[in-house]
Amino acid sequence: MKRQSLLLTLPNMPYFCFPESVGQYRYDPEHSVEREAGALNNFNIHYCVSGRGYAEIDGIVHELRAGEAVLYFPLQKQRYYSNKDDPWDVRWFHFYGGTGLSDYLIQHGFHRNPLWKLGQPKVWEQAHEELLDEAETNRMLRPAHLSMLTYMLLTVFVEHAVALAGSKAGTSGERIMELLPLMQQDAVKPFILEEWADKAGVTPYYFCKLFKSATRMTPMDFITRCRLQAAKQWLLERKDDNIGQIAEEAGYPSVSYFNKRFMEHEGMTPTAYRRLYGV
Repeated sequence: MKRQSLLLTLPNMPYFCFPESVGQYRYDPEHSVEREAGALNNFNIHYCVSGRGYAEIDGIVHELRAGEAVLYFPLQKQRYYSNKDDPWDVRWFHFYGGTGLSDYLIQHGFHRNPLWKLGQPKVWEQAHEELLDEAETNRMLRPAHLSMLTYMLLTVFVEHAVALAGSKAGTSGERIMELLPLMQQDAVKPFILEEWADKAGVTPYYFCKLFKSATRMTPMDFITRCRLQAAKQWLLERKDDNIGQIAEEAGYPSVSYFNKRFMEHEGMTPTAYRRLYGV
């Protein structure tokens, strides 16, 4: 049995979160979805009510059983499907919102692991049923109510979801997060990708993928932010040091390149920044 409701995407988003679609597939052994990276620009949660399904994360197949779920962020590669011999009863919803929605999920650590287990599954299932009923019955007639039910479903998930034990993706993500303070401390030193990948125990290619998944930025983006943060502090504290000296100590032997990166992030030159905030 299949139930699904596809809703209109709001061009000017007035709500914190809103459903793009919501549904339930019961015992369909042929249920299978594969999306390339960048194909889908919304979040989605697929939750296993019963039976068994699978989610492939970074080439590793993870089995999902009753009470377990997979959460995808926008633009992520996706591959999930039902077990043919014991098809899953899967409830799902796709949702989107403003920048606050992504910040909310990241703040609660949901970027660190795509696989989760719900402590009180019946509560989430009831909240999902209410959203699905509303979408099937009223479609877009009550958008504020749709948003409210989506927020309730999401907050129930955030409150009760625990990272799935034994998830290699979660363990790898945790290793990346543990390295961040050390990377910040050493950011002004030459950045050698291979050395940091060795510390995480993965290949450089996989390190970049894990880092992007865990932080929503590339390793070099993170290093750049750390270097510029240090430079901003030194510009104000060390008033007698010239821009070239601060640039070099922040990891930029080229003053022109330092000025370019500073301008991109701060919207002004280092000299202008010092004049504006150095009082």
